Order: sequence, then C-alpha cells, then structure tokens
Amino acid sequence: MWPAAILLALAAAAPASAAMVKDGSTCIVTPLSTTPAAVAARSIGAVAPTERDLDPADSPDGDSALWAAQDPRPLGRYPRAEPGSGRAAPVVARRVDDEDPVVAGPVPRQNRVDDTPQILSAFSQCGKNGVIILREGTYYIRQVMDTTSLSNVSIEIYGTLVWSADNLSYWRQKSFSVTYAGRQTAWRIGGRDIAMRGFGKAVFDGNGQAWIDLARGQGNLDGRPISLTVWQGTNVFIDGITWRMAQFWHTFIAHSQNVTMTNLDMNTFSTSGQSSVNTDGTNTWNSKDITISNWTVKCGDDCIAVKGNSSNVHISNVVCRESGAMTVGSVGSNSNQPDYVENVVFENITAIHSSNAAWIKTYPGRGYVRNITFRNIRFEDVNQPIYVTSCIYSYQNCDSSRLAITDVRWENITGTSRYNVAAGIHCSSAAPCDGFHFSGIDIKPKNGGTAKVLCSNIKNQASSGLTCTGPCPGSHPQQLSGNV
Repeated sequence: MWPAAILLALAAAAPASAAMVKDGSTCIVTPLSTTPAAVAARSIGAVAPTERDLDPADSPDGDSALWAAQDPRPLGRYPRAEPGSGRAAPVVARRVDDEDPVVAGPVPRQNRVDDTPQILSAFSQCGKNGVIILREGTYYIRQVMDTTSLSNVSIEIYGTLVWSADNLSYWRQKSFSVTYAGRQTAWRIGGRDIAMRGFGKAVFDGNGQAWIDLARGQGNLDGRPISLTVWQGTNVFIDGITWRMAQFWHTFIAHSQNVTMTNLDMNTFSTSGQSSVNTDGTNTWNSKDITISNWTVKCGDDCIAVKGNSSNVHISNVVCRESGAMTVGSVGSNSNQPDYVENVVFENITAIHSSNAAWIKTYPGRGYVRNITFRNIRFEDVNQPIYVTSCIYSYQNCDSSRLAITDVRWENITGTSRYNVAAGIHCSSAAPCDGFHFSGIDIKPKNGGTAKVLCSNIKNQASSGLTCTGPCPGSHPQQLSGNV
C-alpha cells in the first residue's frame, strides 16, 4: 500500500474529465456529474434509458415514482406524487446554505446520471491488493453492487453516495438475497482483509423516505433493500461513514468473522405520517468476533441487534435515539433450525426515548442464549428498559419454548422509564432462565412513583439481585401504552 499522503495527491491530480483512472494498483473514481463529458452529454440528452430506469408506475406492484431534484444537494423534503401522474410535483425546498428557495422539479429520464459502472470497474480492477478512492462529490447509484471477492484492499470514500428512489421496482427485483428472513441488500461487500474508510466525509444516502412511504408501516416489505451488507467477509474494518435515510436496515453482518465497525453515524426517520419501522442500525447473524464502537444511531427500530448464531460480539460507546437500543434477537424463529447466541457484551450505551434499553427477544424455538452482559446502560424516557420474552410478537406458546436463556448480567442499568415498569421478564416454564444476575439497577418512572419489576420462571430469582414485585405473564408486551 502507498502512503496516505501520496494517495491523496494522486486523487487530487486525477483528471476531472475521466470517471475512473487506474494508476498501478490504485483506482481513482470521480463523480460523473462533475466531468465535462457528462455535463455535455446531459445537455444534449445523450444518456439512453436502461432497464434500471423502468418507471415503477408501470410495474404490477404500482410503486409510485419519485424524481430526483435538479440540484444534487439534499433538499429539505421529498416531493409527493401528483394524483394519478406517478411523477412528483415540483416543490420549493430550502437548502441550509441558501438565502432564497430553490425550485426542484423532475429531471428528464434520459438525463439521469449513473455512477455505478465506474465504481464497479474500480472494484474489479483494484479490488485485490489495491486501493480504491472515491473522490469528493456526489455519486448517483442506480444499480445493485456485488463486491464480494475482495482481498487486501483499502477503500477510501470522500464523497456522497445517493441511491435512486425513482426506480423502486428495480431495487425490489434486483437486490441480492442475504438469506435471513427473505431479506435483500443493495450492496454486498465481502472477501478478506478489507478496510473501508470514510474519514468523516463519506455519506450514504438511501432516499429512505420513498421506501418508508411505499411500505406504509409494513415492517418487512418484500425487496426493500438493506443499505450495506458485510457478506462472507473476514478481517473487515469499516470506519467514519455517515448514513442518512437508509432504505431499510443501515447495515447487516452475515456469515462473517473478525469485523470491526467504528465511528459510524446513522439517522433515518420519517417526515410523513408513515412509520420508519425496520430501519435498524445493524444486525449480526451467523457471524463471530464482531466489534462495534463509537456509533450514533437514530432509527425506527433496533439500534443494534445480535441475531442467531452470533458469538464473541463486543458493542461499546453507542448512543441510540428513538430506537430499540441494545437487543439479543430475535432468535429461534425457525423451529427446525436451532439458534445459538453467546459471549456478547453491550457496555457504555446511552438510549434516549427508545422502546427498550437492554433486552432479549426469542421465539418459542430451539437453541440457547448464554453469557450475555449489559453493562453501564444509561437511558432517558424508555418505554420498558429491561425486557425478556420467550414468545416475541405472537405472545403464544410462551411456556413451551425450549430455547434456554442463561448466564445474563445486567450491571449499572440506570435512567427513567416512560411508565411504571422497570422490567418485564417472562421465561419459558419448559426452559426456565438460569444464572441471571442484577447489580446497580436504578430505574425510576419519569413521572414519579415506584417502578414495578415483573418476573416469571427465573431460577434462583431470590439471589439474583433483583426484587420482583409481581409475576410477568407471557402476554406481557414489549411496549406498554400506559402504567400497569
């Protein structure tokens, strides 16, 4: 690898007229929208429509089309479609650095820029024993990206990647399967010895409002893509990237080992009346030796979730807003295939206005959850801070589950609950929880009074360090709507 100073000099010297140049083992990519050739092509309408530009309004599922704004910088809000037109009406939107409003209207179909081909070319030519540099500027991503054969590569991203939202049917049909629960992803990255750095400059913009409005509160809309998936990766390092308005989950770690993700900023929320459910920060699955540190996440679902067959996971220094904070699960959803989760530490976590803080959710399945630590969890206005269930979502067959939950520690769990329940713990009577330990628990209802602790089927509960004030039925919900 070349020294960073030399690589930066090469990137600065790369000709702006070329979309991608290769110098030895280094590939330098420039946004097409900034090259003179692209500007000329757009001015004469020379870019022909392709399969990815099929109008979603013409598809059987009737997706509404959202058209990109003429100005590449983010607008204050997304345009809504005119009734019956399938196209968005021009809107007046204000950028933070503008004194006067900018009128944003539909971009003619033939003028759309697609930076995907030159990015994929860079990965193809420099993805082994090389360096890939995406210079500053805005890259428009209109196609799926599968970069899963990487080896000993450094990826440096200085620009903003914007995923298109006017071809939702394309994404739903072409995004790659990640196997888990039928989910899909827009970008898979995998291989060995991979470093992806954003230096605090890289931004991934998924145009998530379009997906939120399309889903209409449906949590798992078929084909709705995860933004970035680490897939069959070993020795992967990701650092310094900002996500804004992800399409679905921000990230996913699957079938991978020794993955470190640090200094990430994620923010996806709805500006319409629709819910931003299932915009998780990340989920791990069938992976081990995972380190997550120094994240800030605002999303409409789990902040960080450790799912089935994950082990040796360490999560620290994370701030979660409007989310599900730290959770193990869901696990055990497939009764024919056991799930195992072990050796997980969540520590130094802040949760603000979240559904839960430190919790475990399982289905009535098979397998085990063991050796889990929640340490130094601080929170404010959390619906139900500590929660354990053996029958998430259905709240049925709660006492028939054989999925054992053992050796779990809650240490220094402090803050305010939204209602008068600090903890709701229901373990299966067929496989009672064992080895639960609590210390430094200080949870107070935000409106005053004493918090209740509801517990059922915990072995040696009297010596666990937690005083239960009443039983917790299997039907006790994850989120409360008031005091109980």
